[in-house]
Amino acid sequence: MIRSRSVRTVANLGIACALTVFLGACGSMSLTGPTPAAAPPAAAPEMPATIRADELVGRWGLASFQDPKDRVRTEAAAKGQCKNPYVIGAGSHGGVIMHLADQATPQELDLKGSPSGKNYIGPAGPAGGEQDREIVSFDGRVMVTRFIDKDAATRYGNMVYVRCAPHA
Repeated sequence: MIRSRSVRTVANLGIACALTVFLGACGSMSLTGPTPAAAPPAAAPEMPATIRADELVGRWGLASFQDPKDRVRTEAAAKGQCKNPYVIGAGSHGGVIMHLADQATPQELDLKGSPSGKNYIGPAGPAGGEQDREIVSFDGRVMVTRFIDKDAATRYGNMVYVRCAPHA
């Protein structure tokens, strides 16, 4: 008698488990046919920057500021750095050779545009990525950039690049 009870209990548990699996599968079934997989969201199309890489290639004096009131003084300090210029090189794939935040070795970075009209410098990927810097202003002679990453933006501030006169 004990043996038949334990067999019956095991059988009932087995049936209960099978029903649970079956009913769980029913909840995910559709009577109208298979549901197409949701398409991943479309990435924003890449936009060209309004600033060309060849406009940035050259020798630049470099300084930074946190407070916008210091911009004029910082431009003068950047111009004074032309004796030891920061060199922006031409990349082999149409970008510019510059440093990313906290990187000792420069690498080729892309110039990227955005639907909002802003321009960015950064590694391949969507405009405005965490490793990008926004070009806040550029007039051919002075360029101001700001890192997108909040930590880097706090540490480096607004970077002011002043074009150095060509060697005589």
